[in-house]
Amino acid sequence: MRRSLPFVISTLLLVMLVLSLTVFTVDQRQYAIIFQLGEVKEVILKPGLNFKWPLIQNVRLFDKRILTMDSPEPERFLTAEKKPVLVDSYVKWRIRDVKQYYISVGGDEFVAKTRLAQTVNSGLREEFGKRTVHDVVSGEREKIMAEVQRKADADARTMGVEIIDVRLKRVDFTPEVSDSVYRRMESERKRVANELRSQGAAEAEKIKADADRQREIIIAEAYRDAQKIKGEGDARASAIYAQAFGQNPEFYRFYRSLEAYRQSFKNKSDMLVVDPSSEFFKYLKGSGKSGK
Repeated sequence: MRRSLPFVISTLLLVMLVLSLTVFTVDQRQYAIIFQLGEVKEVILKPGLNFKWPLIQNVRLFDKRILTMDSPEPERFLTAEKKPVLVDSYVKWRIRDVKQYYISVGGDEFVAKTRLAQTVNSGLREEFGKRTVHDVVSGEREKIMAEVQRKADADARTMGVEIIDVRLKRVDFTPEVSDSVYRRMESERKRVANELRSQGAAEAEKIKADADRQREIIIAEAYRDAQKIKGEGDARASAIYAQAFGQNPEFYRFYRSLEAYRQSFKNKSDMLVVDPSSEFFKYLKGSGKSGK
């Protein structure tokens, strides 16, 4: 029994070695191609446990997930106005036909990305060349991305690849164009500012003139109403005086004479030369007689 133990162990190791060379697992994120003497023997699309002949067959795995191809540096394109813009973009792609993918690019992801980058850049250059700066910056970006994705996908399918999406992350002006655009924007803003200032000044003058006119009207109307009220008051006072003094005319004449005396001899330096027999001193004379 002890003599057969090494044989059993050797047999088990040999079986395990054969199984390791025969059995392989395909992950749900992968495709697999079985090659026999360098030729494609079988394509495995579903995940799970699979078998191959050892030594004469080998397996190669490919990523079935959506991959991203991001441009390391912004690309320079010309618009329809021959103005250069810098475009930063990325592409989402995946293997659609793994066998065709292997035949076209040898299963090399770097080669596939190089061909895809050439296709996408060619499409972007064509689409940017049809449009103005305004269109590519804000007007038709969605349309550009959709058109480039459609054309690039048609070309990519010939090598077993599918273009999921093409995105423009950023579209910038080159430094020389930016300076020109900023100067034009500054000039336009200054023009608008000056126009608004002139409109504001004209509106202010209009409001001021209208306020002055309203002020004059209010003052004139107030003066008119004041004079009217004053006239009515004087008339009413005169009527009251006339009614009061009309009841005793002699007292009225006496009162008027006193008012005249008071106004005539208001100051000590006042001098009045009048004939003593004048009617002006009628009530003074009368007052003197009464005193006697």
